[in-house]
Amino acid sequence: QVQLVESGGGLVQPGGSLRLSCKCSGIAFSLATMGWFRQAPGEQREYVAHIPFRTSANYADSVKGRFTISRDNTKNTVYLQMDSLKPEDTAVYYCNAVASTGLGPTNYWGQGTQVTVSS
Repeated sequence: QVQLVESGGGLVQPGGSLRLSCKCSGIAFSLATMGWFRQAPGEQREYVAHIPFRTSANYADSVKGRFTISRDNTKNTVYLQMDSLKPEDTAVYYCNAVASTGLGPTNYWGQGTQVTVSS
């Protein structure tokens, strides 16, 4: 009964900014590792960033210095602030949660939100 709902995607000009949000329910959010992935047309889904509950945030080299991941455990929400956007950032962005179950860590995914960077 886990649900992750993304919002904040849209069309933006190169060099612009967007802030994605993902609200999570059905898991112990404060104990889960939260992250973002993206998938461009014709390409494999790729890692963007993640923020575990007890270690520091991590980023893919392609977005480091431009994107910032954060989480608010009181709101069960993870954010992705995207600055200095480039056309190659165009993709569907997916929220990801890794949480423990009786069978071990399990991945959960949101429905995705479209980000388009174009002039």
